Amino acid sequence: MAAEEINKLPTLPPYPQMILSAIEALNESNGSNKTSISKYIESKYGHLPAGHTTLLSHHLNRMKETGELVFWKNNYMKHDPNAPPRRGRGRPPKPKVPMPGGSDSSPARPRGRPPKDPSASPKPVKPKVATGSGKPRGRPRKMARPSGGISGTATTTATVTGTGRGRGRPPKVKPQFHEMSVEH
Repeated sequence: MAAEEINKLPTLPPYPQMILSAIEALNESNGSNKTSISKYIESKYGHLPAGHTTLLSHHLNRMKETGELVFWKNNYMKHDPNAPPRRGRGRPPKPKVPMPGGSDSSPARPRGRPPKDPSASPKPVKPKVATGSGKPRGRPRKMARPSGGISGTATTTATVTGTGRGRGRPPKVKPQFHEMSVEH
């Protein structure tokens, strides 16, 4: 029996109890982080199981979810019921003003733009104010294509667009052959 007692590891208290005692003993104002809790447990209890870091993380997460611990700025601290709730970054929420007792609240307004009322009179059209230059704003409208097709010359396209030149590269001028100059 003496050999069994030597090889047997001393029984450890449950992890939640070790975590709470570590946080109390460290007594840091902003709480204790995971590494400081782990080092305290290792120094106090010595022989720990092989998966100590995994077990510690698991129990810290579980205690955080149940509300035994508060996780704030990467530190764990005991939950204080009298302390005001801590918030993250950003704008604080607006305080909700309670509605008077006997008033019925109307149903929530649906999302999106409300539909136009067909019985409403049309709004009067405002006269446009001249900008001073006389030209309309924005890109000019496309002109209609000539009915003659593409076979027209540069002068016909110039009359359609209203400028001296057509768009793009000008067509290649074909030399005209004179029948007199060519003799057999």
